Amino acid sequence: MTGRLERRKAQTRAALIDAARTLLTSRDPAGVSIQEITDAADVGFGSFYNHFPSKQELFDLAVASVADEHRALITAATGGLTDPAEALAVAVRLTARLPRTHPSLARVIDRAGLSYPGAWPIGDLRHAHAVGRLCFDDAEVAFACVNGSLLGVLRLNLAADDPGLVDQAADRLAVSLLRMFGLVEGDARKVVARPLPAGRR
Repeated sequence: MTGRLERRKAQTRAALIDAARTLLTSRDPAGVSIQEITDAADVGFGSFYNHFPSKQELFDLAVASVADEHRALITAATGGLTDPAEALAVAVRLTARLPRTHPSLARVIDRAGLSYPGAWPIGDLRHAHAVGRLCFDDAEVAFACVNGSLLGVLRLNLAADDPGLVDQAADRLAVSLLRMFGLVEGDARKVVARPLPAGRR
């Protein structure tokens, strides 16, 4: 009986998080009522507070779940790469392509804005600097530059009608960031011209 109750609680919690993720694709959290959330999750209104003390905590967890999924996509795509510059380029190219490949993730990331934690670990950025592949003075500032520019291009690509323009903007952003971090033009373009991992295009 205890196991059954725990499973039911876990299912209700997951349903609420999924509902929040769905609502975030088109709504601002401030304008969403708890009743709308529980209706979307198909659970009773009273069950909400058995799992979350506030809407804010639920929406924060919904964004965190998107970040986890996004991070898993990037990790799977970059795990076998040995060139830190290519790893950054792949992370940028895949993220900026999300409006085409994973539109719901892209909309939630756009909604989260600057509070979104990002998917390429700052530790990887520091490693790229330590081995001399990327050049910058401050890892925190470099990380903010990557995330900020990605958010801008992500929003641009959400409004694009042509998938080709989405991919073009993604690759141009990757080239620009690599150049900003010290790669010469030819090297940056060569890195970005490498094919994305199979199944990630």
